[in-house]
Amino acid sequence: MQLQVNNLTKIYGQNRGLTPTSFAVEKGELIAIVGHNGAGKSTLLKMLANWIVPDSGDVSIDGIDLKNRAAAVRKIGFIPEDPNLFDFFSVEYNLKLFAKLAQTPLLRVEDILTELNLLSFRKAKVQTLSKGLKQRVSIGRTLLASPSVLLLDEPTSGLDFETTREIYRLLNTMHAAGKTILFTSHRPEEIKNLATRIMVLHKGQVIFDGLPEEYFQSDIHAELYA
Repeated sequence: MQLQVNNLTKIYGQNRGLTPTSFAVEKGELIAIVGHNGAGKSTLLKMLANWIVPDSGDVSIDGIDLKNRAAAVRKIGFIPEDPNLFDFFSVEYNLKLFAKLAQTPLLRVEDILTELNLLSFRKAKVQTLSKGLKQRVSIGRTLLASPSVLLLDEPTSGLDFETTREIYRLLNTMHAAGKTILFTSHRPEEIKNLATRIMVLHKGQVIFDGLPEEYFQSDIHAELYA
């Protein structure tokens, strides 16, 4: 297994952000994490990304414990719902800065600008970009370190139809290139079009984990979107 999660737990005051949760992910899976707001989806991704420290449990990727941040940091890339970029700097500067932090050759920046159709925006300040373009820059920045696992929190939230299709294309391209991808979503059509496996969270607990066809035929899907 590429990703192994054992009894991962997070508690916020009287509320459980995530109850003890265990699952494994094979290389090349494309997993949709589904559930109502507050179900624990973002909490799970942020713990896998080392943005939040769990209260208990452990995670390993390619046999490396996530607590070993120096070794694990290049293994997992996280794209949050709101792009975490430096708004007052250019697209190119954002990418070059992250390339230096990730100890990635600066020539890789040119590859990313080309791959994500960002060449014409390289000198544009991030604050002038649409949300869709910011999302592409955020994805590009994460890809600079060539992580084997990608985590995306609501990757198409607030995007128009055409931009959403572009994000779908990028996800399919990355998946075809061998990336393992976990993403959260509220959109049934997105889940159906992209996912090879679906996990449903409810009140911090996994209540379904299986194939898309099983999910869409289940009472859980019907109740979730009732």
